Amino acid sequence: MVHAERAALVEDLERLDQDQWRTPSLCAGWTVHDVVAHLVDTARTTRLGFVTGLVRARFDFDRQNARGVERARGASPQETLRRLREAATRRSTPPAPLDSRLVEEIVHGEDIRRPLGIAHRYPQEAAVRALRLQTRTPASFGGAKELVTRVRLTAGDAGLTIGTGPDVEGPALSLLLAVTGRRVALDDLAGPGLPTLAAGI
Repeated sequence: MVHAERAALVEDLERLDQDQWRTPSLCAGWTVHDVVAHLVDTARTTRLGFVTGLVRARFDFDRQNARGVERARGASPQETLRRLREAATRRSTPPAPLDSRLVEEIVHGEDIRRPLGIAHRYPQEAAVRALRLQTRTPASFGGAKELVTRVRLTAGDAGLTIGTGPDVEGPALSLLLAVTGRRVALDDLAGPGLPTLAAGI
């Protein structure tokens, strides 16, 4: 599923013009080009490389990510896209659950596609596995474990309910985006728990 999502993103990116590569993504401070470079960097990451990079960044995840973007970004969008194409079938991972690769590909895929108005259908299994992992992961590691002790997420399209508290309903993809801090997804959601969810991201 990870390889398929990388390949689908490469296909979408092949259609972009130079201006579109400079479009601000859903990641604050990053353009579409920056997010693609980040995906190149994470696709290339090994367990040892991740730990070494984190130590060099003094255990600052943001600094580590910024260095990764700088390292993986080509001199042109086409060069960065070539690097993503070459890395698309890699199987290396950082020291994290395998489903973290699904979170990475789906969420960053939307970070790129939504600002560009590109629609993409993700496999339901991939979105559900990513959402489950994200809600099991503590906030200190970028997850929403604590948040779902205060709100219940109901993905009607997947028959999935996670958490306790007032309900928030919507598609699994939109719930995943919301619990990873993408406020644009809140427009897709409804329910009495929505203010609690919005305040927690």
